[in-house]
Amino acid sequence: MRVEFKPSKNLDAAMQVAEALDKAGYEVVFAGGCVRDALLGLDCKDYDLATNAQPEQVEFVCEQVGLKTRMVGAHFGVVLAMIKDQSIEIATFREDGNYADGRHPDKVYYTNAKEDAKRRDFTINGMFANPFTLEVTDYVGGLGDLEKGIVRAIGHAEDRFKEDGLRLLRAVRFAVQLGFKIEEQTKLAMMQQIGGLQKISAERIQSEFSKVLMSNRPHQGVSMLADLGFFNYFFTEVLELKGCEQPAEFHPEGDVFEHTMLMLDLIQPDFSLELRLAILLHDIGKPKTQSYNQEKQRFTFYGHDTVGAQMAEAMLRSLKYSNDTIEHVVVMVKHHMQFINVQRMRVSTLRRFIARSTFAQEMELHRVDCLSSNGNIENYKFLKNYIEEKNHEIQLPEPLIRGHDLLELGLEPGIKIGQILMEVQTKQLEQELYDHEQALNYVKLHYL
Repeated sequence: MRVEFKPSKNLDAAMQVAEALDKAGYEVVFAGGCVRDALLGLDCKDYDLATNAQPEQVEFVCEQVGLKTRMVGAHFGVVLAMIKDQSIEIATFREDGNYADGRHPDKVYYTNAKEDAKRRDFTINGMFANPFTLEVTDYVGGLGDLEKGIVRAIGHAEDRFKEDGLRLLRAVRFAVQLGFKIEEQTKLAMMQQIGGLQKISAERIQSEFSKVLMSNRPHQGVSMLADLGFFNYFFTEVLELKGCEQPAEFHPEGDVFEHTMLMLDLIQPDFSLELRLAILLHDIGKPKTQSYNQEKQRFTFYGHDTVGAQMAEAMLRSLKYSNDTIEHVVVMVKHHMQFINVQRMRVSTLRRFIARSTFAQEMELHRVDCLSSNGNIENYKFLKNYIEEKNHEIQLPEPLIRGHDLLELGLEPGIKIGQILMEVQTKQLEQELYDHEQALNYVKLHYL
């Protein structure tokens, strides 16, 4: 079988390296994900090469044609070649020794393409393609599994996961990204070796988990992680959503976990990682705040938004998400219940509510929250209409006065300054104060 690569700068850069190695008399092939994606008709982001040239030989060949190189994994026989703004990874065919740390081989042995294929993770990632003839070489059954839509470990599945625990998460990620199923023996081996997640750094777990959420099938991904027991090792709070009952009149869809999964189903391709995380975590505080109101004869979750925001921050920090990501997600979780009151808000409160930097994403969170429960999106419609009608007024206006104005009036520095400025802004938004002079007179009348 032949593969067809879509033209790109990355492909041109990879071909430049491949041609140099070929002219120097070395075997060179495209390897891994680029072959898989091309066979599926997908765009290839990275073009990795594999060769029988050893790292020092790869460096020499690249330098002979004017390419800069650096070792990115000298211990594993990997060289990076830089061509303008493109970088190409070239790995020497190898077999791996023992994986004492459950993540990296203690030693590698240079070998041939067939043996190199056998040490890779999944059959769909173990194929090679000749850069010049485009013929695919498949030593591991990847072509058949691509056709069947299966993620299958190469060789003895349990050994593959013992070697590297990150492969556990990669299996889920490939399944949801490609819409594939995990082969049964592979899935069984994953469950048997799930303890390997303990050896994986928080940063690597975060990277794979984020890719699952950013796929077109986040619901399936999160459900799979829950069913396989992965959330026993990170984000354990997600499992507590299962069986957390809700009032049927507001949530006919079922418990909090089912509600959250329905929301994930409504995610659109343009939803940011922050919004997807907020959707997953928006009700994370419900199990801890659940109580039963005998008078109303139903469960209540008072304060779950505040508690959930605190929990979300701790969870995201545990996986080393960036401060910006954490800040945005926490704001969305903390404020998601305020949408209930938008039609009763004072103008000043509503203006401040809409002016928040995360508001557009919060609107989408609210919309999918409603559609996944009682279906009532009247508050969403109200806000959409308000924004369309008041488009020129959505951003908060320039303040009529600032802190230095109050200090010049003789007020002492301190918390009172901020309170007065907030009060004046409220009067401004309520159209009770219109200019700088009016604002100063208001302060003089009430505070001097």
